[in-house]
Amino acid sequence: MTQPVRFSSRGPRLLLAAALLVPMPVAAQVVPEPDAAEVAKTPLRDLNIDARDIPEALKVAVENPYETARLKTCNAIVADIAELDTVLGADYDIAEGSDGGGINAGRIGQKVVGSIIPFRGILREVTGAADADRALRAAYTAGMVRRGFLKGLGMGRGCKYPARPKPVAKGK
Repeated sequence: MTQPVRFSSRGPRLLLAAALLVPMPVAAQVVPEPDAAEVAKTPLRDLNIDARDIPEALKVAVENPYETARLKTCNAIVADIAELDTVLGADYDIAEGSDGGGINAGRIGQKVVGSIIPFRGILREVTGAADADRALRAAYTAGMVRRGFLKGLGMGRGCKYPARPKPVAKGK
């Protein structure tokens, strides 16, 4: 006689937590929204002829997002955060009204232009464009991790904003 399979009470909760966390990194990535010029470059990007360069600040973040050797002062932390802000845009503590997932004409345009190319997915893999796109997205994620780490480091060292998260206004 076979024994019934028993699940621990933590199993469903862990599964639910994992399911809720899966979309978060995708939403957190802030690759800039495409404009008309980016839409026009879609076929060139698909052929890996005109790949987007990874900004230097993000290359540093990819190499070591938790590097602290150069960060002797709060001003050094502020400088690194400011450099990341120029690439990533406003951080969550100061961003105003950006939902990051709404309808965007640039994204729609890229989808339309991309749909014209036959076997686009295979073509992107063969040419290396998909790998380049994954590397770019990973760099943006590393940059966000780095910025969050820097703000935590600044808070731990007692630095003032912007070397730490923006204080929450009372009453919110």
